[in-house]
Amino acid sequence: MRNRNVLALTLAAAAALAAVPAALPAAAATTANSPKPGGSCPQLSKKLTWYGDNRATLQRMIDERGSCSNPHLGHGTKRPVAAFDWDNTITKNDVTDATIAWSLRHDKILRPKTWKSTSRWLTDAADRALTRACGADVPVGAPLNTSANKACADEIFEVREDGKTMSGAAAFAGTWDHRHTVPQYAWVPQLFAGHTVPELRSYAAKARKEALAAPVGSTQTVGTHEIPGYVRYYDQQRDLVRTLKKAGFDVYIVSAGSEPVTEVWSGGKGGVGIDRKHTIAIRSVLDRKGRITTWNQGCGGVPVNKGEAIPYIDGKRCWINQEIYGVHGKKAWDKQDRRHRIALGGGDADTDVTFVADATGAHLVLNRNKSEFMCRAYDDADGRWVVNPMFIEPLKQKADRYPCATSAYNEHDGSKGPVRRADGSVVPDQRDSVY
Repeated sequence: MRNRNVLALTLAAAAALAAVPAALPAAAATTANSPKPGGSCPQLSKKLTWYGDNRATLQRMIDERGSCSNPHLGHGTKRPVAAFDWDNTITKNDVTDATIAWSLRHDKILRPKTWKSTSRWLTDAADRALTRACGADVPVGAPLNTSANKACADEIFEVREDGKTMSGAAAFAGTWDHRHTVPQYAWVPQLFAGHTVPELRSYAAKARKEALAAPVGSTQTVGTHEIPGYVRYYDQQRDLVRTLKKAGFDVYIVSAGSEPVTEVWSGGKGGVGIDRKHTIAIRSVLDRKGRITTWNQGCGGVPVNKGEAIPYIDGKRCWINQEIYGVHGKKAWDKQDRRHRIALGGGDADTDVTFVADATGAHLVLNRNKSEFMCRAYDDADGRWVVNPMFIEPLKQKADRYPCATSAYNEHDGSKGPVRRADGSVVPDQRDSVY
């Protein structure tokens, strides 16, 4: 969607991190050369509630890695990097769903030439269901009447939400790498094809205003789907982002949502102060008139594509390596050396497991009972995993153990397998203990 010159930042960040010694376990005592607690680094607010000693653990990471206390990191753009997922990590509830819901209630989805043309994986069953529900009376490129046509709104939202039609038929089929993409996520920006980026941003802004005004716990109806009607920024995450930036970190968002939508929430008045340059999400290719197309920009040697390489599981690592550290080609899919990895990663779902695990300082997890992610978190292989319940409406304890030893890992072919450590050993099943 736009070109970003990140090479200078990449080289500087690499040089900075090269000067940082290997991380101590989170519970280890500070050495004589470590920054003293309460020293020169900005402090996380003690007025905001974190689980257990999580605030202290994150503060220790900030003190260890921040340019605020390390003279080797205090010059120019030589900064450590923190990266966060957006939906249900920085905010409670999904801002993409909020935008889609608003758009469906205000007739902002344009009729495509054919529904099959919107995604390379859309099935004949989905094409028939969408065509039958949405009709063919509206001219191609004109708005569908989804505010009144509940059947059309239902089919669109069901395909987006569950990858199925309302009758239960698979909406997507074929071959894709299940750690690089998921078709219904890639379908969201494709659904807005024909609109300009400013138009999509305006829809996201109106949905944002509505969602922030709605009471906590409220719902809304899309077709016959009942979904959350509100979104809230987590105060703890606002404070963490603000403190990291004051401490000299470069802070990025890496989301599997549509980039214009995420940008509306991450920056601007009332956001968390993360600008467009530091917001990475699915980037649509624009046509000559500046309109969104069904094509996306690629990563890791994948050229312009129909959704094969979005920021999803290993794809988030790819986009971080490419956009922040300047690693291009197939190498962008690989775990990099410590100098070319983030210091802090934060997320809430399996979508985030790879890049959060790549972090060298702390791995922040909001518990939404996502198996692969929670297996990594509770196994705590390096002693730096920080697990916190959701700050608003946290989930109850998961009754069964996470099936780490057998079926929690998302394989590239879509099957399930055991979660393994770096040495190949299998992570045992884990009990849910932070809720």
